[in-house]
Amino acid sequence: MKAFIKFNKGLMRMPMQWQIWLMLLVGTNMAVPFFFLDRLEARIALGVIMLSMMLMTAVTHFSGFTRLLGLGHIGWFPMIYFFWTRLGQMPADDFFGIWLRTLMVINALSLVIDITDIVRYITGDRLETIEGL
Repeated sequence: MKAFIKFNKGLMRMPMQWQIWLMLLVGTNMAVPFFFLDRLEARIALGVIMLSMMLMTAVTHFSGFTRLLGLGHIGWFPMIYFFWTRLGQMPADDFFGIWLRTLMVINALSLVIDITDIVRYITGDRLETIEGL
């Protein structure tokens, strides 16, 4: 429970531009899927974001609020690939199709940030990114 609290405190203390980015990620991955619970893709997105939150809490427990938190999004690789294989079946001009494509782009951008952070961690940048948690 302590790691979960520390993780959430870290999120709330991030600079405003990162909080806006996080709101976009949460909205796209966690809020919008509730409009499409009858669709497999929405249920997968919800499951993967819940898995991500659990993984990031575990990473916080073991390494603190560090750049290693990007590992929490590891499930986005297979999710994006799976969605990519289904795009031909999804209309691009309705709300569901637009959401699915938006989710893929936003999550792919986030993975670029995550990979950069993980490389920085591996190469020695291991300090907590938010101090005093």
